[in-house]
Amino acid sequence: MGFQLTASDYMEYIERAYQKIHENQDYVTQLDLATGDGDHWSNINMGFEKLVQEANRLKTLSISEELKEIGKIMMSVIGGSSGVLYGSAYLAAAKTVSGKETLGRKELLDVLEAMLEAIISRGQAQEGFKTMIDSLAPAVREYKECLEKNVNDQELCARVEKAAKDGAENTKNMEAVRGRATYQANKGVGHLDPGAITMSYQICTLMDYIAQKL
Repeated sequence: MGFQLTASDYMEYIERAYQKIHENQDYVTQLDLATGDGDHWSNINMGFEKLVQEANRLKTLSISEELKEIGKIMMSVIGGSSGVLYGSAYLAAAKTVSGKETLGRKELLDVLEAMLEAIISRGQAQEGFKTMIDSLAPAVREYKECLEKNVNDQELCARVEKAAKDGAENTKNMEAVRGRATYQANKGVGHLDPGAITMSYQICTLMDYIAQKL
């Protein structure tokens, strides 16, 4: 059977992700100032803050409607390209779980895969471009492998979390192909990508939340 996340569970995860992002303001901002314009944290934080403010309303919706609303809120609140990418990701995810009551092992993979495909398509980017994709793509790949090998939920959570963290860490060695870092002489090599870091925060928080519920 495996885990089952309700709309209420998902909002609890969102609240935890907001806390994780919020408490890392200085770290993420310093990362962004090294290669970008320093506003990534404030943009992402603003989006998650708005979701938390809307939590009581969102958790009463169906899982699909909830994801759709999250996408709409993120698109309208988060500035820059991140708003469009996160918005597109959640709107795509909502479509994949239309009619579902909860997110189980397979449904959550469908959600994460849909998000990844939407971000790749909308951002005209791919793995290795030094973006949030470099955390999400390895996590999705690892998740898929865990389902194929039918590993238990506890191991799945640990492996997906590690893949997300390692993926974000690997951006230090990459040359940027998108964003302001491309204008630097070294194209951001030696610096972590802040978008990949905040994506890893979300994936790790989600996996931790699921593991605690088991």
